[in-house]
Amino acid sequence: MVYGLDFIRRFETFCPLWLAEEGDPVGLHIGTLDREITKVMMTLDVRPEVVKEAIEKKVDLIIAKHPPIFRPIKRLVPDTPQNAMYLDLVKHEIAVYAAHTNMDIIEGGLNDWFCEALGVEVDHYLTKTHEVPMKKLVVYVPLEQANTMRQALGDSGAGEIGEYHHASYSMQGEGRFTPGEAANPTIGQANQAEIVQEERIEVIYPEEIEAQVLEAMYHVHPYEEPAFDLLLLTNPAKTYGVGRVGNLVKPMALEEFISHVKQTFDLSDVRLIEADASKKTIQRVAICGGSGEKFYLDAIRQKADVYLTGDVYYHTAHDIQAAGLTVIDPGHHIEKLCVPKLTEMMNAWKKEENWQVEIIASKTNTNPFQTR
Repeated sequence: MVYGLDFIRRFETFCPLWLAEEGDPVGLHIGTLDREITKVMMTLDVRPEVVKEAIEKKVDLIIAKHPPIFRPIKRLVPDTPQNAMYLDLVKHEIAVYAAHTNMDIIEGGLNDWFCEALGVEVDHYLTKTHEVPMKKLVVYVPLEQANTMRQALGDSGAGEIGEYHHASYSMQGEGRFTPGEAANPTIGQANQAEIVQEERIEVIYPEEIEAQVLEAMYHVHPYEEPAFDLLLLTNPAKTYGVGRVGNLVKPMALEEFISHVKQTFDLSDVRLIEADASKKTIQRVAICGGSGEKFYLDAIRQKADVYLTGDVYYHTAHDIQAAGLTVIDPGHHIEKLCVPKLTEMMNAWKKEENWQVEIIASKTNTNPFQTR
């Protein structure tokens, strides 16, 4: 058995809400997570056809890349397909949760999956979106609980340093305390001084995840009143960004790279903005899923030979061409890559947590465009 809240808590450890761009309506859109779930479906878009599929398959929770309610609705009556869809979701008690720009920004998320699929070795994000101060938690626990505490703090996201995780420092010593009359001590008795062999555990973490780190600490700490310190560090802040920039292992001719993009994302065609017809070799690649045209200057700044992004506006294309950047527009729908990737990831969590829940990928094609 698993509750929706527990499932989403694990999801947000990977893809936290605070990483979304300002104003992006991520999180729970419809229904409640405070109930048992038996089937979860991953989808790119929430459209009437997707909801019909979810109803037929008896889905309890839909996780979508694109928020179903992107702009506020003024009334909820079934006079449009969109409103009728919302009412169907409520009627069948299907919760809908969206992870949008946070999935684009998170390390190991959608833009990294694009690069992995294309064979691009990432060395930087495209555009910085967040700068988060680093903090340190120092907590004292009895020796026999130290391993449990270190594991819990690492699982919460603390102790990540570069490509390393579950990093911590420990030191052993003596803890002293005297329980009062109203205390309910794990060790010792009221009004009797105690000396306990304890371990001091230190972990660092980005300030934005402090609540979940403290929750993990309190959950496993054996003491009624844990002793701990929170320290703001002067270390460089941790930064996050949208999009990715990296290099192909081997340079490709532009036409070869276009064919590679089409084959990778199963496309019959792409739109091309060719700024310099004499420049035919591609090695440094910038990519941003969705509509990333506003970041094209960052692609130029990072010396990209080509920039992949969707939904480039006509007049912006003129500016891009004048600036000398080659752009391949594969459309917005290549973001469907998140569906199998997240389904695979969530099925791995299911095994780790021993959850009795079925996790499936939507089979509905939500691409509104066709080519002939």
